[in-house]
Amino acid sequence: MSNESLTIAIDGPASSGKSTVAKRIAADLNLIYVDTGAMYRALTYKALKDHVNIKDEKALLELLENTIISFEKTEDGQRVFIDGKEVTEDIRQNNVTNTVSIVAAHARVRSELVKRQQKMAQNNGVVMDGRDIGTVVLPDSDLKIFLVASVKERAERRHKENKSKGIFSDLEQLKKDIAERDYKDSTRDTSPLKQADDAVRIDTTKLSIDEVVKTIENLISTKLK
Repeated sequence: MSNESLTIAIDGPASSGKSTVAKRIAADLNLIYVDTGAMYRALTYKALKDHVNIKDEKALLELLENTIISFEKTEDGQRVFIDGKEVTEDIRQNNVTNTVSIVAAHARVRSELVKRQQKMAQNNGVVMDGRDIGTVVLPDSDLKIFLVASVKERAERRHKENKSKGIFSDLEQLKKDIAERDYKDSTRDTSPLKQADDAVRIDTTKLSIDEVVKTIENLISTKLK
């Protein structure tokens, strides 16, 4: 097995470190990084901006069919675009964060985005993170990781990140929001958040990003032998 064809699935709840870790590993191994969460956020952002009812699956699907979501790798990190317009920071605003679970729960919306995600992984080595990568999107991944962390730790991470970006943040409210997001993601009917049977579970609560990356890259090295 070579890096060029390696597929790595990283799943876990909100703020468990998936995206940060996935970006690092993709860069280290020269693989394509696919942030599936950003795709759901992008659709949510556009729906809110265009005043589309996020509880109306048919309306969302029509919006998605006329929406191009793309990524671009730059020296400053990966940028997210909707119909050619950059929305990297816009999709991280609180109004998107607090409503994306509603959009992600629609079965036909997920089905369409899963098709797009699988297409990105065709004939390419990828690191893909989300909530159903190992179970639904890339069930035959070479390596599946499931990252977890306490609600308190994840809320503090999100709080720190928000403050660094100048986004208003209330720590206690974040704890409630993350716990609620966990419940919604793990109990939805379509592609709920759950650990794949063959995934390696890593608790990141007391680990630094470097430690998590090293742990996963050691697992990858074993796979490549």
